[in-house]
Amino acid sequence: MYPNLLFGTDMTSWHLLAAVESSGHLNVILLFGLVILGGTFGARLFQKLHIPQVVGCIVVGVLLRNVLHVIGPQTIEHLEPFAMFALGLIGFMIGAELRGDIFRKYGRQFFIILFSEGAGAFILVSAGAGAVAWLMTRNMPLSIAMGLLLGAVSSATAPAATVNVLWEYKAKGPLTATILAIVALDDALALLLYRGAATGARAILGTTHSSVLIATAILFGEIVGAVLLGILAGVLLLALLKITRADDKVLAFSISCLLLVVGISMVPGIDPILPAMTLGITIANLLPRRSKGVFGLVERFSLPIYVSFFVLAGAHIEFGKLSFWVILLTVTYILCRVIGKVAGAALGAKYSGAPQVVRKYLGICLQSQAGVAIGLAVLAGQQFGPGIGHTIIMVVMTATFVVEILGPILVKAGVKRAGEVGLNITEEDLVATYSVADVMDTDAPIIPAGISLGEIIKIVGDTNDFYYPVIDTDNKLIGGITLDGIRNTFATQELNDWLVALDIAEPVVDTVTPEIALSEAFESVRRLDVEHLPVTTSGKERHFAGVLDCRAVRRRIAAEVLARQQKADSMHSGQGV
Repeated sequence: MYPNLLFGTDMTSWHLLAAVESSGHLNVILLFGLVILGGTFGARLFQKLHIPQVVGCIVVGVLLRNVLHVIGPQTIEHLEPFAMFALGLIGFMIGAELRGDIFRKYGRQFFIILFSEGAGAFILVSAGAGAVAWLMTRNMPLSIAMGLLLGAVSSATAPAATVNVLWEYKAKGPLTATILAIVALDDALALLLYRGAATGARAILGTTHSSVLIATAILFGEIVGAVLLGILAGVLLLALLKITRADDKVLAFSISCLLLVVGISMVPGIDPILPAMTLGITIANLLPRRSKGVFGLVERFSLPIYVSFFVLAGAHIEFGKLSFWVILLTVTYILCRVIGKVAGAALGAKYSGAPQVVRKYLGICLQSQAGVAIGLAVLAGQQFGPGIGHTIIMVVMTATFVVEILGPILVKAGVKRAGEVGLNITEEDLVATYSVADVMDTDAPIIPAGISLGEIIKIVGDTNDFYYPVIDTDNKLIGGITLDGIRNTFATQELNDWLVALDIAEPVVDTVTPEIALSEAFESVRRLDVEHLPVTTSGKERHFAGVLDCRAVRRRIAAEVLARQQKADSMHSGQGV
C-alpha cells in the first residue's frame, strides 16, 4: 500500500533505491538523513567561523566520501535526477533576481561591465587551463575542450556569498549597486557561455557528427527551446496561482511546475538551469508583487535540497586523486580567473564611464564562486564522462574551497575602501545597536508626589512632554501622570482643589533599566501599547533614572537613517551612477 502511494505502480524508484543501497551500504532515506544532518551541522559550524556555509557542506561531503566511505561513485551516479532538480532550484531562484526594473535601472553601463569581466575570466582561464592540460596530456583537442569548459565555468559569480556580505555590512553606493547588478546577471551569462563551450567541446572532441554550423544551430535551438519551456511553465504557474492563495497550495504548484521543467529538460539532455531560470524570470516579472511570496516559500523549502546538493557535490572530490597536474590546473584556474575578473571589470568600468571606486574595487568583489559553478562542473562531469568531466569537477570543487573563503573577505575590503559600509542601514538595524541608556531622556521633568494639581498644570504648561513620572522624597518612582490623566480630573471640578500628584498618578505598568537593549524595550512598548516607559536604576533601590520617549527616539533614528541614505545618494549623483 505505502510503496504504491510514494513511488507509483512502476518500480523505477525501487530500482534507484536498491542501487543506492548496494553502492553505499545505506538505504536512500538513511543516506539523505545523514547528508542533511551532517551538511546542516557543517554549514552552521563554518558560519560560526565566519566562513561561507557552502564550504561547510562541501567539507562534510568530502568526509563522507574520503574518510567515512559512506558515499561511493555509484551513489552519486544514481542520484543524478536529484542533482538535476537541485540545479533547477538554483536556476529558478536566479530568475527571481532578474526583474525588468534591474535592466531598466542599470542599463548600458552594467551590461558593458558584465560582458567585459565575464569575457576576461573566460579568455584567460581557457588559455591558461588549456595550456596546462596540453602539458599534461599532449592532446590538443582534449586540451582545448577542457580549457573552454573551465573558462565558461570560471565566469560565474556566487550571488549568495557576495550579497550576504553586502547585507551584513549594510553597504550602499555606486560600487554596491554595480555588484548587485553584476552578480544578478553573471550566472545567466555563465550559463550561455557554458552552452556554447559545451557545444564547441563536443565538436572538437568529435563526439558530435555535426558541422560547426549545425552545432551552433542546435545550440541556439536548445536555448530557444529552453526559454520557451520556461515561459510556458511560467504561464501555467501563473494560471494556477490565480486559483489559490493558500501557502501550501502555492508551494505545491510552484514545485510541481519546476519538476515538470526539469523532467522535460532531461528528456533531450538539456541542462535544466536555463529553462528553470526562465520560469523564475517569468513569474518575477509577470507577477511582481505576489512573486516575492512565491520565491520566499520555495526558498524555505529548498534549504535541505541545497544542503544535500552541496554535500553530494563535495563527495565528488577524491583527495587521493589530487595529482600534481590537477593541483597545477587548479592554481592556474584560480590565478587566471582572478586576473581576468579584475582586469575585465576595470576595463569595462573605464569604457562605460563608471565611477572610480567601481573601476578600482569591482573586480576583487566578484571572486566568490559556488552554486552555479559547482552545478555546471557536475553537469560537465555527466556530459563528458569520467575523463574530462571528473577533472573539471576536481578543479572547480578544489577552487571553490579557496575562493569561497577569500571571496567574502575581498568583498568586505572592497566596499569598506569605497566608503560604502553602513550606508544602507535601516531603522531596525540602528535599534539593534542601541541600549536604553543611549537614547533615554535623563532631563525629563519629574513631579513630586505631594504637589497640588495647580502646580502640576503649571509644570505641564512650561514643558512639551507627554509623560511625567511621579517620585517620592527618596527619588523612587511611584507612578506617572499623562495629559489624558490630567484632562480626566477636570470632570471632578469640586475636588480639584484637594487633589495632589499622588491622587491622579497612574500606576506604573512596567519599567526598563538603562543597560537593556532598545529592541527589548520597544518590544515591551508594543506589548503594553504605550509610548513612554520610565527608566529606573538596576540596583536594589530602583531609583528613577529617566524616561524612554519612544516617539522622540523613533524620530531621532529616522533622521539618522535619512542622513546616511542622503550620503549614499550623493555618492551616486556625484559619481555618475
